[in-house]
Amino acid sequence: MAKPLTEETLAIIEATAPVVAANVDQIVPCMYRRLLADSEIRALFNMSHQHGNSPQHKALAGALVAYATHIRNPGVLAEALERIAQKHAGLQILPQHYPHVANALLGAVSEVLGEAATPEILAAWGEAYWFLADTLIAREEEIYAGSEAQDGGWRGWRRFKVTAKTPETPEIMSFTLRPVDGGSVLRHRPGQYLSFRFTPAESEEYRRNYSISSAPDGESYRITVKREPGGRISNWLHDDVEVGAEVDVAAPAGEFFLDPADKHEVVLLSGGVGLTPMISMLESYGGGDLRIVYVHATRDGEHHAMRDAPRVRASESHVFYEDPAEGDLRDGVRAGRIDPNWLVEITDPAKADYFVCGPVGFMKEMVAGLKAANVPDARIHHEFFGPAAAQIG
Repeated sequence: MAKPLTEETLAIIEATAPVVAANVDQIVPCMYRRLLADSEIRALFNMSHQHGNSPQHKALAGALVAYATHIRNPGVLAEALERIAQKHAGLQILPQHYPHVANALLGAVSEVLGEAATPEILAAWGEAYWFLADTLIAREEEIYAGSEAQDGGWRGWRRFKVTAKTPETPEIMSFTLRPVDGGSVLRHRPGQYLSFRFTPAESEEYRRNYSISSAPDGESYRITVKREPGGRISNWLHDDVEVGAEVDVAAPAGEFFLDPADKHEVVLLSGGVGLTPMISMLESYGGGDLRIVYVHATRDGEHHAMRDAPRVRASESHVFYEDPAEGDLRDGVRAGRIDPNWLVEITDPAKADYFVCGPVGFMKEMVAGLKAANVPDARIHHEFFGPAAAQIG
């Protein structure tokens, strides 16, 4: 259990929070530079996100300032902390990794603030860091233990074999995975993701998260991956990973999932490859008593993946093509982009739960539109691609 912070530490954090906030755009890159110098830690990060003006850096900067701002009432950050703990559990972040982050953070604060970072200030920030770290470590252990205890569950990495590779569009590929040991698998919550440890070349290690795009069946998982320009792993998966290949997989994780209990209407709102968790939800609960409205936006018909499941399983389905080709606008497909005002007209904002997944720009527009229509925050659920991430407020 995390040790409560002393009054002296609380006072120091409150007094220095404005200074740290004013310099956070220098502190965070400095911290990452120190952290990524360690090869053991570097493998935990997607290096394509480590660049100037990185969304991952911005997300951490915002989290650092938010934590300091709410140091006396960290409970207001519970949702964000759960998201972090789930990501950490997926990527197999362990207690021994946390001292590396502490050293990098305190070293960066000292380097950027110089003489202003007195021993007392550094000690206070160190104590505050370990309060947060111990909270996360405890929650992550609960997730690890919970996954291990369930039927088909496991702790750590488990070897899986690719048993099918299915093109969905010219740039999207699905992979079906079954455990090499022949055992059953944990039945995921529809919307959750799997985390992977890949070794595309000797001495290289990469960790990635991909949403599960199938209903739970206790035997296998399916992921659906878009080829990203310059993406080291997505291109390797598309070009080099064939049926029979083996990969390391962590148990399903994530706080973005559909639980149909007490739901009156569910709206699945996706853009591009953001449909992957929605397909899992549809395959799990579509066609039953729960009313599910599926709304999807993509470029055109050629880039529309997995288009059949929504038509069969959703109570109501709407598709928008931003740049339709000749012949695309059939079977009810519309040209243009999704209008949030139209969305709330065809659903019930007072009772519906909205699940949103897609590119950050798409999600910002949709979430902002739903909030403007007075949809309560508690009924808007969203999942991000990339770093955990450009939060939408």
